This record gives sequence, C-alpha cells and structure tokens, in this order.
Amino acid sequence: MNQVAQAGIRTDEPARVRVVLATHNKHKLEEFAAIIAQRMPEVELVEYDGPEPVEDGVTFAENALIKARVAAEHTGLVALADDSGICVDVLGGAPGVFSARWSGKHGDDAGNLTLLLGQVADVPDLHRGAHYTCAIALVRPAADGRSADERTVEGEWDGTLAREPRGTNGFGYDPAFIPDGSPLTAAELDPEVKNADSHRARAFRAMVPVLHDLLVRE
Repeated sequence: MNQVAQAGIRTDEPARVRVVLATHNKHKLEEFAAIIAQRMPEVELVEYDGPEPVEDGVTFAENALIKARVAAEHTGLVALADDSGICVDVLGGAPGVFSARWSGKHGDDAGNLTLLLGQVADVPDLHRGAHYTCAIALVRPAADGRSADERTVEGEWDGTLAREPRGTNGFGYDPAFIPDGSPLTAAELDPEVKNADSHRARAFRAMVPVLHDLLVRE
C-alpha cells in the first residue's frame, strides 16, 4: 500500500486517521484524493492492494459495502468504497449498477459509452435526461472489543446525455454527460470544477460528518 501524496494529500502534518480507498481504478483514486484533500486534509488516503470482490449487489450502496468490507478486513484500516454509475431516464434507470460493464466487459469505457449513445441515438433532446449516482460506504473494522461500524451515503448529479462524446478530462460516461446548468460535458469541465459538484463530491459531503465523528472517537 502506498500513500497517495502525489494525488493531492497533504503530507506536512500527521494524519489523524488512515483510510484505505477500496479501488484499483487510478482515475477514481485520483478523483477521490482531490475531493478528500479539499474537504478533509487531515485524512491520509491509502491505496488498496488487496483482492477484488465480486460486486453482486443490486444497489449502489450494496456494492459499495461489499468492497469496503473486504478492504477493511484485508488491511485492518477504516475503508471507504464507492459504487457509482449513470442512470438514463428513457432506459428506466439503466445502466445503473451495470454501468462499468454495460458493453459486456468490465471497465471498457469506450465500449460502454458507444453502446449507450447508440441505444439512445433516436431519443429527442427533450427526453435525454440522466443522472449520475454515487454511493459511498465506510467500514471501520471491529477491534479491541469494539464493534464494526458501517455507514453509507449517496449523492446524485443531474443532467442530460450529449449526442457525441466531448472532452478528455473525465472517464467513464463523462464525455457524454452534460450537468444541469452547464453547456459543457463532465469531461470538458476543469477537474476542480467537477470535483466540487460531481456525484462523488456530493456523496462525500454527506460522508464528512461521519468521518469527523469517527476521527473524534479514534
């Protein structure tokens, strides 16, 4: 496990608590590091080098908890994990929890995006509503007679689907997602702007009081 100093975590002060982020996704790691550095610089974010669990939950929160539990058990550290995806109105909320493997192969961003845009190619602009959802789970492992803590929070980011991918700053479905109130796709936004208002940022804002409570009790 390596500390994520290069991703924006402050190292000039001792961290009050070490937290492992249960992901092997570099893009997600960097985005979380930036979000955490903005809101809780006293948290030391640690990379996860353990096993990848089977995400067989039927909700974002269930999958986030699955990942956080495995990371907490593997490392003995407080673990954060997220599960996120895009939900398209005319597809009844799909891809949803299947966003990362919509085209059949997990993590095929280009294939997933191409398939999704093809599926809604004939949908008029008025009905291209969509939103990103992010569930973040926190698991503190049981230790020294102390019971485990498990918490989940969620955040949503509303918008519409573009007709063609635009931008290179994001990942996943970002090149096709236009947040409400913006003419730009999420992949065209400056990373600092995105990290201030994205679904992950909104979910983490809800998680901040939980982490603060844990810091006090630690």
